[in-house]
Amino acid sequence: MRGGPLVALLGAAACAAPLRPLPPPAAGAATEDPGALAARSREATRRSEHETSADARHPLVEQALEAGQRCVQVAPASAECDYALALALGVQAREHPSTATQGLKAMVELLQKANGLDPRLDRGGPARVLALVLLRAPGWPLGPGDPETGLKAARQAAELFPGHAPNQLALSEALLAADDPGGSRAAAARGLELARAAAASGERDADDWIRDGEALLGGQTPR
Repeated sequence: MRGGPLVALLGAAACAAPLRPLPPPAAGAATEDPGALAARSREATRRSEHETSADARHPLVEQALEAGQRCVQVAPASAECDYALALALGVQAREHPSTATQGLKAMVELLQKANGLDPRLDRGGPARVLALVLLRAPGWPLGPGDPETGLKAARQAAELFPGHAPNQLALSEALLAADDPGGSRAAAARGLELARAAAASGERDADDWIRDGEALLGGQTPR
């Protein structure tokens, strides 16, 4: 995983609400820890991305959404909660394209907020995932796509944490979209080098990064 879901960024014919309202916490109930809720949401998101069975993915997406929403409800000023919910909305958009129109816009808002609160979270994760959403989403009027702003976000992530493979890969994709194939290949080569080093050290998502790096090095957008 490159710090965020590889969402199917397609304009949806239908427009379903991306989130169901959560009931308020019961009176006298213990306050849930935002960090634990964010971690639970992100782990469910990650597991859903690596699950090949749709029947198994759907409950994981629901778990990610519920924990992310609860996290934002408990800690509305938490970058960690905003980021976790944004990632959950991404996998929901992939699983349920009818939610994509509103879900992707909500993702952008959450990621921008998280980036303003804590740009160093997840090694530049808010800017990195924001870049991918803006690069892959359809543009106005169907969606929030904006490759130029996506490139700025990718540069921010890469400048904050240049040694993190997903940041170099996001920059490579942004440069490819900006018609800079040389710059894209350079960033892809750097990202691929970092990804292979991460694989050697046991990083569990490194195989995904390597696959994406190889695609970008060949001038192809990862899917």
